[in-house]
Amino acid sequence: MATKQDRTPPLLRAFALLERIARADAPLTLREATEGSALPKPTVHRMLATLQRAGLVTREAEGRVAPGPRLARLALDALLNASVRAPRHAILSALAETVGETVNLTMLEGSEVVYLDRIEAAWPLRMTLQPGSRVPLHCTASGKLLLASLPAARRRKLVASLDLARFTERTLVDARALEGELARIRRNGYATDDEEYLAGLVCVAVPVTLSRHRTAACVAVHAPVARMPLATAVGHLPVLKHAAAAIASTFDA
Repeated sequence: MATKQDRTPPLLRAFALLERIARADAPLTLREATEGSALPKPTVHRMLATLQRAGLVTREAEGRVAPGPRLARLALDALLNASVRAPRHAILSALAETVGETVNLTMLEGSEVVYLDRIEAAWPLRMTLQPGSRVPLHCTASGKLLLASLPAARRRKLVASLDLARFTERTLVDARALEGELARIRRNGYATDDEEYLAGLVCVAVPVTLSRHRTAACVAVHAPVARMPLATAVGHLPVLKHAAAAIASTFDA
């Protein structure tokens, strides 16, 4: 008699395997990828080989598998899709109206921060970045927060690989100093950019936290320091956290 797994189309089996790999906190071994799949190891091994050739998964140390560049691109394209963005865009719009400054939604992609959405302030003095734009990790509030939220081993590996370029006199360009800043961010639950990326610009970011305490993205507000000193920006934490929780519900839905 055919089992339920036997009746599942191969495409959906492969998709279920991709879901498991994408949701894992670290690269999976073949045994870990097989667990709970109701598939024999040789079948999973063949599926992974096919997915690797397609760029959907990648092999790391000791043969472990992780999401590949094509899967990451697909996920980002889905998040940037207008229909997917709509509920989060409405939340950001309400937040921007409340704080009166530019707000954005960002996430980690590779070794950079990518903008998923952004609501620009009506002020004439502002920095314009479109969805899909990228900024560095080590000198932006969202970037530092996303770094701080990573598992320790992955965080240290990523920090070691970063080009800690200096953008202003306040940019952290020493890996040890950056790790100290990331530890403070984990304790505080938010991150700041005190003119570290662009002189005269400050920013505060809070995490979008999903189930299992995963940080999926960041919500941030930024403005010229002449208009919004850093202390004022930090004062917006309650409304930023409220918006981040609302956006988290759209991810978990």
